Amino acid sequence: MSLVLDPAAQDLLFREARTANTFSDEPVTEEQVQAIYDLVKYGPTSMNQSPLRVVLVRSAEARERLVPLMSDGNQAKTATAPLVAILAADNEFHEELPQLFPHFPQAKDYFGDRSVREQAAALNATLQAGYFIVGVRAAGLAAGPMTGFDPAGVQKEFLDDDHTPLMIINIGKPGEDAWYPRSPRLSFDEAITTV
Repeated sequence: MSLVLDPAAQDLLFREARTANTFSDEPVTEEQVQAIYDLVKYGPTSMNQSPLRVVLVRSAEARERLVPLMSDGNQAKTATAPLVAILAADNEFHEELPQLFPHFPQAKDYFGDRSVREQAAALNATLQAGYFIVGVRAAGLAAGPMTGFDPAGVQKEFLDDDHTPLMIINIGKPGEDAWYPRSPRLSFDEAITTV
């Protein structure tokens, strides 16, 4: 059975999608970011928790605070990307459940324990981060997701104790020599087991 999604869209979102390492100087607009969010906010999460929070790093001052917190190999590309997004898990997401999951008023009570919230927030926000990357691709932009950074430093500089940084994504139009060669993928039989 073939996929319903148009082959060109399949290429854009998946087959041609790779981590960008350089970017052009073309800016990423607020309208583009709004369109990305307005698409990816519909991706499902457990009990509609929606714990992903995004900090957009646009100002030179904020960029100067962020770049030293990146791993050595990520500093130059973060310094020059048109837009940088810090993706974080909101460990107090349960406060929004009366609005996000109104048909089950007791949902908030399930997450009274902080460790339970942190685990749920990390899982569901990471799932949303995947949606966000696909959304960036859907907007015709390139994404450079990175986990090579100082999490405690990023939390201290840009977040608070209730938000855990998950990844940082450089966003923009790809620049010169943006792509490394495609790495191999596992075959269906290597990745999928039927029981």
